[in-house]
Amino acid sequence: MCLDCQTEIRNVEQQFKFTNPSICRNPVCSNRRRFMLDVEKSLFVDFQKVRIQETQSELPRGCIPRSVEIILRSEIVETVQAGDRYDFTGTLIVVPDVGVLNMPGAKADYGSRHKPGEAPEGLTGLKALGMRELNYRMAFLACSVQATTARFGGMTLPMSEVTAEDMKKQMTDAEWNKVYEMSKDRNLYYNLINCLFPSIYGNDEVKRGILLQLFGGVAKTTHERTSLRGDINVCIVGDPSTAKSQFLKQVADFSPRAVYTSGKASSAAGLTAAVVRDEESFDFVIEAGALMLADNGICCIDEFDKMDPRDQVAIHEAMEQQTISLAKAGVRATLNARTSILAAANPINGRYDRSKSLQQNIQLSAPIMSRFDLFFVLVDECNEVVDYAIARKIVDLHSNIEDAMERIYSREEVLRYVTFARQFKPFISPEASKLLVENYGHLRQRDTGTAGRSTWRITVRQLESMIRLSEAMAKLECMNEVQERHVREAFRLLNKSIIRIEQPDIHLEEEEEETFAGDIEMREINGENNQENFDFNHQEQSGLKKKLTLSFEDYKNLSTMLVLQMRNEEARCETEGSDTGMKRSDVITWYLEQVADQIESEDELISRKTLIEKVLDRLIYHDQLIIPLKTTELRQPGRSPRSTEEEEEDDPLLVVHPNYIIE
Repeated sequence: MCLDCQTEIRNVEQQFKFTNPSICRNPVCSNRRRFMLDVEKSLFVDFQKVRIQETQSELPRGCIPRSVEIILRSEIVETVQAGDRYDFTGTLIVVPDVGVLNMPGAKADYGSRHKPGEAPEGLTGLKALGMRELNYRMAFLACSVQATTARFGGMTLPMSEVTAEDMKKQMTDAEWNKVYEMSKDRNLYYNLINCLFPSIYGNDEVKRGILLQLFGGVAKTTHERTSLRGDINVCIVGDPSTAKSQFLKQVADFSPRAVYTSGKASSAAGLTAAVVRDEESFDFVIEAGALMLADNGICCIDEFDKMDPRDQVAIHEAMEQQTISLAKAGVRATLNARTSILAAANPINGRYDRSKSLQQNIQLSAPIMSRFDLFFVLVDECNEVVDYAIARKIVDLHSNIEDAMERIYSREEVLRYVTFARQFKPFISPEASKLLVENYGHLRQRDTGTAGRSTWRITVRQLESMIRLSEAMAKLECMNEVQERHVREAFRLLNKSIIRIEQPDIHLEEEEEETFAGDIEMREINGENNQENFDFNHQEQSGLKKKLTLSFEDYKNLSTMLVLQMRNEEARCETEGSDTGMKRSDVITWYLEQVADQIESEDELISRKTLIEKVLDRLIYHDQLIIPLKTTELRQPGRSPRSTEEEEEDDPLLVVHPNYIIE
């Protein structure tokens, strides 16, 4: 509407931005500037601009992914989600680069651009933009949008609104019969992992964990509107060449809504979300990261341990709360990141050290580790049978790829079944609930003891992990109720990752061998090297080796028991004001008294005494947890200095190292 003559001007064409009429249509009025929009008589259409990017499979060699802007209008607005694959039908158009023209430094010149006496040349470019050079860019005006794949959230309806009945209606009779047949398969658990990873030999526990991650648990909302995540996070730690990256690659290829990224080349903004300035409006907008693109899917992060610690902190909220909160450049938003994380990490020194716990082998903080439901440790061991099977599998893959992959179900059938089974929301039965509480109690009790010290502290998050794994097992069987067998399998799988990798046995015969070698050398010097005595001692020594080998747990239990007794004795002596510490012979006598009920023969008594002596020697000279002290008393009359020193050396006063902390 013209503000000068109140004339209504209809059907004003909008040229890619809000455009006023060039001049009032009233012949009497010459208004060119003062116009007002009549909202009630105007026609408004929804408008959305999205950007699509080339997939990795379609990317030309040596090129970066190209992107094209898609313009959506009317009813197809808000029908696409970031991270999905779609087919767009429409027209390729050329759009003026209006954003560059609206920059603060570019001002329009509305004055006359011809010299006096010359004819006017007219204006180039859009109206009301003046005489400026106008650039154009390509865009695509879409009139139809179709999902490339109708799985894992790429459907017309969001995944939260899709039910099993809706999935059944979208299947043909043959597809539904196949899904029903798979649900009745007794060996479905085993057959699915073989179909998902046919080119990887062994590592069945890792395959089971990733399979349950694909099904996921049940997301819940409490009465206080607090969300409890149902996604399962898995981390694979292991030596090089143990197929860690191969697991991630195959999951990324299998799941249509999956994003593969590297931790070394990813930043916090690239994983979560970034705030950038729009090219046209110059407003700050949110650009989705890898976790947002993998919403309702899986985000595969390789080289997870190479991530900067500051970037790892950024995904804390996404892993537990399933959201990403932003407060940058005036933009405050909370975005959904309902994604499962499948991470792969290498040990600190390249190889996994069995003598250390999991947390000491990887560069991950305790908060990050507690957010992973499952940890799998892959150790490259020399096993003739396993090495032969792996080599045979690799050779078969290189010689004939199709014949080497044994699949009962095709990838499409497995994907269809996983998509269908994800719609189930099983509830926990009273029997399963009772078993969950009992198993959690066992884990907590085992964590308090030293013998079964876990890879990290057992918390309530491990109980929630067990619940999610149980629900995933029920989904795998297309059941609406979590039963006891599902809880047992979840507890067994969780047990594989929580309990520490077996520690190597402690060999206590090393010190004995050194003493034995020294005795032989002295006999040779003294000319007493008798072959018969040597054979007898050698046989006796070889028999002693078997008795002087302790498992790490037994050695740890025994050493803790001795340290606690010695510290109690030290505290008592300090209270009474007497000498601090226990003599070596007193420690041995105290231990034999504690195990007196278990000793049934004289030979067993000798073996126990030898064992405790060797453990004390290792604690003194190898671990250096116990310090031997020599007393400086006055020499008694009638005793030679040599005998006193020998007695002190054989039976020194033992004290615990003051800096030692019992784990």
